[in-house]
Amino acid sequence: MIGKLLIANRGEIAIRIARSAAGMGIKTVAVHTVDDATSLHIKHADEVRMLPLGGVAGYLDATALIAIALESGCNAVHPGYGFLSERADFAQACADAGLVFVGPEAGTLRMQGDKVSARALAERAGVPVLRGSDPFASVSDAVAYFDAQKGTPLMIKAVNGGGGRGMRVVRQRAEIEAAFSQATTEAETAFGDGALYAEQLLEGARHIEVQIVGDGSDVTHLWERDCSMQRRHQKVIELAPAPFLPDVSRAGLLDAAIAIGRACQYRGLGTVEFLLEASGAFHFIEANPRIQVEHTITEEITGLDLVEIQLAIASGARLADVGLQGPPPVPVGYGLQTRINTERLESDTSFTPTGGRLTGYAPPSGPGVRIDGYAYPGYSTNPNFDPMLAKLVVHEKSGDLGRLFAKAERALSEFQIAGVETNINFLRGLLCLPVVADWRVDVRTLDTQITDLLKAKTGRERFFNVQAEDAGSAMDLPAGTEALRAPMQAMIREMHVEVGACIAKGQAIAVVEAMKMQHTMFAEAGGVVTDIFVGAGDTVALGAPVLTFTPDDRLAEISTEEALPDPDHIRDDLMALRARVARTLDENRPKAVARRRDRDQRTTREIIDALCVGGDFHEYGQLVLAGQRRKLGLEALIDASPADGIVTGVGSVNAGHFPETRSQVALLAYDSTVMAGTQGFFGHLKTDRMLEVARAQGLASIFFTEGGGGRPNDDDFAQTVQSGLKVTTFAEFARLRGWGPKITVNSGFCFAGNAAIFGAGDIRIATRNSWIGLAGPAMIEAGGIGSYHPKDIGPALMHAKNGLVDVLAQDDDEAISATRKVLSYFQGDSAAWEASDQRLLRHVVPENRKKAYCIRPVIEALGDVDSFMELGGHHALGMITGFLRIEGCPMGVMSNNPQHLGGALDAAASAKGARFLTLCAKFDLPVLSLCDTPGFMVGPESEEQGAVAAACDLISAGANLTAPMFFVCLRKAYGIGAQAMAAGSLGEPAFAIAWPTGEFGPMGLEGAVQLGYRKELEAETDPVVRETLYNRLVSGLYERGGAMSVASTHEIDAVIDPAETRGWIAKGLRMCVRG
Repeated sequence: MIGKLLIANRGEIAIRIARSAAGMGIKTVAVHTVDDATSLHIKHADEVRMLPLGGVAGYLDATALIAIALESGCNAVHPGYGFLSERADFAQACADAGLVFVGPEAGTLRMQGDKVSARALAERAGVPVLRGSDPFASVSDAVAYFDAQKGTPLMIKAVNGGGGRGMRVVRQRAEIEAAFSQATTEAETAFGDGALYAEQLLEGARHIEVQIVGDGSDVTHLWERDCSMQRRHQKVIELAPAPFLPDVSRAGLLDAAIAIGRACQYRGLGTVEFLLEASGAFHFIEANPRIQVEHTITEEITGLDLVEIQLAIASGARLADVGLQGPPPVPVGYGLQTRINTERLESDTSFTPTGGRLTGYAPPSGPGVRIDGYAYPGYSTNPNFDPMLAKLVVHEKSGDLGRLFAKAERALSEFQIAGVETNINFLRGLLCLPVVADWRVDVRTLDTQITDLLKAKTGRERFFNVQAEDAGSAMDLPAGTEALRAPMQAMIREMHVEVGACIAKGQAIAVVEAMKMQHTMFAEAGGVVTDIFVGAGDTVALGAPVLTFTPDDRLAEISTEEALPDPDHIRDDLMALRARVARTLDENRPKAVARRRDRDQRTTREIIDALCVGGDFHEYGQLVLAGQRRKLGLEALIDASPADGIVTGVGSVNAGHFPETRSQVALLAYDSTVMAGTQGFFGHLKTDRMLEVARAQGLASIFFTEGGGGRPNDDDFAQTVQSGLKVTTFAEFARLRGWGPKITVNSGFCFAGNAAIFGAGDIRIATRNSWIGLAGPAMIEAGGIGSYHPKDIGPALMHAKNGLVDVLAQDDDEAISATRKVLSYFQGDSAAWEASDQRLLRHVVPENRKKAYCIRPVIEALGDVDSFMELGGHHALGMITGFLRIEGCPMGVMSNNPQHLGGALDAAASAKGARFLTLCAKFDLPVLSLCDTPGFMVGPESEEQGAVAAACDLISAGANLTAPMFFVCLRKAYGIGAQAMAAGSLGEPAFAIAWPTGEFGPMGLEGAVQLGYRKELEAETDPVVRETLYNRLVSGLYERGGAMSVASTHEIDAVIDPAETRGWIAKGLRMCVRG
């Protein structure tokens, strides 16, 4: 049960929360920044605390908010909307501190934390989404996606955030670069993340959102809202319920929203947003896991207090406890909301922020009129925050839209705000437009009609206008002086001149700050300063004079050279950064480097440099330190835990050989010279951040895993983290998927959590001096299993034989080379290639059909010279798997091994093949299957090894390939085993061909004769005659099952000269659509 609530927000929503909490008997604590101390919300709480940081940063200071909550005795935090309301890390931090987060759980916030993840959730719930892309790595990806859509208009959107920011429409290819740049910049500024993706642009659609409520077990709805009236993707007017919405569309939207909520076991209030076409088709676009600005109109039509419901559910209430166990309340009439902002409509249809001191504030009232706001006479607006002063909410019980709009327009005409300009007249004109009155609107209506509002005349105001002009901006200037005026409402940060100073045109005069951004004011003319009206810390209104000066033409314009700083000058802050970064580098860690040399190993940074040779590496989290500040202190930690023992970033691997986007790889490498390469608290956060970047940008990843597992002594968090089992690193890495594989590489000791990372790789490379295990010596001994030397645990060769290690490298250099080579198969075609003499293939299969031969020379001869790379060469010897290139094109290859069990598929070989085919399917790699098998291995011993399950896994993996398979029978193709080598059937591959030595049948020839002709053979008593009969029967079956015979019944596509095999494969690759 919530006893005391911290409201982690400001303004009208903080007041709204405080009112509902008070009605429930919940004590509240309000917070404010030093520059927001006059915001009315602080008067509505029982207690008030000041945040340490100013501006928006103060309300984003999660650590300070949690500390205030704990210090003031709160047991819950309400984030409101905006700020931290959708931050999974904040929700998790609250939970870790024992605080109830009034909203969905952190896992739900992560699931709905970006639009791409939310789209995936909707698809899993069976809800339609617009055709869209994965996140773009660069503008070239956006161009390629636009081209692939054949010129269909797109909406480029920010992956994270909302409010219409980071969105641009693209109709022509030439618009992409500018739109991409603008959207990226806007998203980075608003949300700290410039990641973008694209969706199909839906013209003429309505924007409908559904209010959902969940208790973690079930979800219900509270009807829908129509948010179609938007200006540049930002909501202006909202209605509930949506007018003129067909019943079938309403039912579909409500059901879809509930399905999405149930798919993530939603708890709390939330909104699910859709675009609705005129045809009735609808598409999910995003989910908002929080209370919405426009929740008010849902309250009006249902009579419910949504904040009270939100607080009750956060306290553990179920839907039944809040009266929502059955059908939702039937909506009464219509509700309308619009937002009163401090802004001015300009002649170019843009809006300019305004501000100042309110000299008058008198909101409307009366039946069906509600104001949620925080302004009052004497309040000075704050340029650091959102310009919304109030929300006008109107309810018309009759359900008559005309009366609703008339009531809203009249209420606006009664709304008196003096001292600052607002958008009230703009809203009044908007409500009088015919398309609005008839509600013939879609998301583009306002953008196309806004020019009409420039000419619109509004009716009379219903109040006496006693506003006095702002004294500052309208003051009389002394004769012969001019004023330098504020370009916006802002706070003075620095004043560079004093009275009597001579100023030149273009000279920097002051620095002002608005909305977290600092702007320099420059002199518009030369002269002598006569008076200064403000100083540092003062707030000025738009157009207010900052200083006056006497013009003097003799003061020349300042030259560009004088205005620009010396580009070679290194400032103190940059010098400090360089010194700090240097302490993480090898040249300043000689002892650590020496230890690596003693072990014949490269350092972590040397490994990354070698991987990125010819490219570059941009490091993330280089300045992070271990969570041991209380114990060791900052200075000691800088030397003891550089980068917290893991180097992460994005590097270019094989740069110059493949397209730039396919060279970008997420690189992560534990550093065993830092606390034995253990996984620390912040190291996990770094890892999770890098994995999130890789996921969002669709990157391949390379992870060097040397280290000792979890670090138990990061005790800065001993009071808030007990089990450490909610670390998300392992799950995030396991589910990571990008354009290329997850490659894990190990050299040295790799135990516990590090081993779990190594084993989760798609392709796993280890040096011979690797020892890999789920526990190190200390944990093994603590478990009472015995005392072991680290080199007794999981040697690399053992793991190569059991299938954990795919590539066994001699040393670090060979491992790096193997990593670059294995990645290259997923990066694209190679322009330079060379083929060997294909005529040699005519002689690799012996004329004696019973004689074994080595298959690897066949694979190497078929592929481009030096292009074959084998995976798992020490494991499951009956199946050979790997990658090769044909005319530069990469593909997978699997082959039976006639030198092991005559090519029969035992359980290990089947399992190996299944894993390999699954890998190829994951990345759409074509597969070459070389078949020479008598079938699956049989017998009691084989069954003990799990042969049936492994065989079925192989068949299933082949049947689910996403890229073509090319099947070549070299010699034997018998039984279900041969079908498994052909993806389940000879009809499945893009082609199924055979060499002249090929032989086919439902089972091996000898076995077929022994079973099918047992009586005839047993009837012959003379051994010589019996042997002659046996050979004759086998020869007959061989003739019927020979390649040419089988081709004559159209069971295979062709029998070819072995020297033509490579040409067939090249043709197959050309004829099949790839990528």
